[in-house]
Amino acid sequence: MAQRQDQVPLPSNDVRDTGIDVIVVGAGFGGIACAIECKRKGHRVMILEKVHELKDLGDTLSFGVNAGRIMARWGLHERLWDISIRAPELLVHDYLGGLIQVQKLAWPIFGAFAYNGHRALLHGVLFEHAKALGIEIRMGHQAVEYWEDEANGKASVKVETGERFDADVVVAADGVKSLARKFVIGYFDNPKPSGYAIYRAWFDAEEHGVMTDPLTDFLTINGDVLYAWIGKDMHFIASSSHGSKAIAWVITHKDDAAVDGHWSSPGKIEDVLDIVKDWDPRCAAVISKAPSCIDWKLLVHDPLPTWVSKSGRVVLIGDAAHPFLPSSVQGASQAIEDGVALAVTLNLAGKDNIPLGTRTWESIRYQRVRDAQLLGETTREKWHGAKAGDSGKSFELPMPEWLMAHDAEAHAYAAYDDIAQSIVQDGYRQPSLDGEQLSEHVKETT
Repeated sequence: MAQRQDQVPLPSNDVRDTGIDVIVVGAGFGGIACAIECKRKGHRVMILEKVHELKDLGDTLSFGVNAGRIMARWGLHERLWDISIRAPELLVHDYLGGLIQVQKLAWPIFGAFAYNGHRALLHGVLFEHAKALGIEIRMGHQAVEYWEDEANGKASVKVETGERFDADVVVAADGVKSLARKFVIGYFDNPKPSGYAIYRAWFDAEEHGVMTDPLTDFLTINGDVLYAWIGKDMHFIASSSHGSKAIAWVITHKDDAAVDGHWSSPGKIEDVLDIVKDWDPRCAAVISKAPSCIDWKLLVHDPLPTWVSKSGRVVLIGDAAHPFLPSSVQGASQAIEDGVALAVTLNLAGKDNIPLGTRTWESIRYQRVRDAQLLGETTREKWHGAKAGDSGKSFELPMPEWLMAHDAEAHAYAAYDDIAQSIVQDGYRQPSLDGEQLSEHVKETT
């Protein structure tokens, strides 16, 4: 096995070139994070992104402190904190408006900050950082085919124009409808409806009268705030940010409609109002202020049997490998962890042992990701089952130490040798889970 480099994170210009060529398909959070950390670890990395230009789309996205410590290590804390929601607490209510619990949000926790804000603004910080590091990002490059050449030790991706790109490893960070998934697992495994969907909106508080309506001004009179209403198999979250100038809301609800290939489409405010018609009047008031909303169907996968291709040179990360429900508040964070840990294991394996690096990475990540997914499901079940008059800390958004104190980079360094040696000695086996129950340390959380 290759001698590891200095484990202390170093500026990219001080890291020795590993000679490992990495192509990342997809410039979302996982893909950008993987590229940034690959650059920091001395790999040669390029990103292929299908869209021609970034658009200011989306609404609220959250990074837990487990991802926050990584991005702060990249020197991005100030830029991310400047655009984050600064709410000092989460106020959890039952659906009639009774206060269930006030959860304090005092950052930092476990030595790091969480970053919650507009998806496009947060993504822009990472995207610009990647470009500042000199990472080549080719926009308008739609991947259409993947393959690997075991004999020559290469993986390849072909784009819509017919151009082919070769590398030592191809990282498919191409989302919940990943084209690479079939190549990796050998069969079509399309995502299926979760039984839930979300309506979501983001808009200007002053422009839409939030400040002057006595049913909605609570979002603007005390700085940034974060409110939740739970119960009746739904949960509704409303927040203000940027000094209470921007409002966001999201509501998760039952939805058994078939997904026809488009999981995101314009929603109707009247449909959202209908599902909260017997809720706390503040909910309908906040919803009605939005000029428009998005109807986003939540898709899930059964855990894939593997995230690594047969020859170990094409890997799935982020939503391509393991979509998350919003109640986990971990989808983007786990994608960040994926990319960081993979950059480390490739570094430790070396150019001549790429398959060992990717398979060790899979073993490091697989159970942790499933635990985080299941924790999100238990949160949804608890929130959606809340009744009027409930109260207590059990309704807080869980932030357990095993999840939030985790350092994906340090853990990959610490875990690598034992797992890699086991694979060398006993051969590679696809990962297995500890059943569909939570691991013991996770059960303590719930």
